[in-house]
Amino acid sequence: MKKQKYYVVWVGVNPGIYDSWTDCQLQTKGYEGAKFKSFDTRREAEEAFASSPTDYIRPASTSVRPKPSTPTLPPDLTGNALAVDAACSGNPGMMEYRGVHLPSFQQVFHFGPIYGTNNIGEFLAIVHALALLRQKGLDMPVYSDSRNAISWVKQKKCKTKLPRNERTEALFQMIERAEKWLRENAYATPIRKWETEKWGEVPADFGRK
Repeated sequence: MKKQKYYVVWVGVNPGIYDSWTDCQLQTKGYEGAKFKSFDTRREAEEAFASSPTDYIRPASTSVRPKPSTPTLPPDLTGNALAVDAACSGNPGMMEYRGVHLPSFQQVFHFGPIYGTNNIGEFLAIVHALALLRQKGLDMPVYSDSRNAISWVKQKKCKTKLPRNERTEALFQMIERAEKWLRENAYATPIRKWETEKWGEVPADFGRK
């Protein structure tokens, strides 16, 4: 069993103590001058948070430069954002989706594989991103390269033609939860179309084309 870690964020979006690496990333990735460190116990983390970060860490680089092979960032991206994408081995087939933080190009969440379609994965990825941002109290746009998925999210309905049967039942339960979340939660998060022709593949792309 993986040992529990605690993450102190002295300088970030929302300074504090977090009990998962994903939460720590959301507060620090792409944040200029972010200062954070992991600790083995809650007590150590609390003591560190009450102290100066210079007592625990060396000055870090203030920027993270993407590798030359990474996509071009949207020209209107002036802060943090999440990019989402899905991949499917066959359509339908084994599907997975993920979210990647911009501008750091770090994976924030991943789900799958599960039997489904690419469009369903794109839809679920957007809703996952919206729910995560709302849960964490963060405000940043979500980019997707799927017009269908963006439209489905705006309509609060996954308009898939995939048959519902024993093999797809677990996926359809996920779809129902996503649709329920969309109906019951208001959000101001911008959902933007990733312009592949201008910027290259969306940063969350699995590279299987």
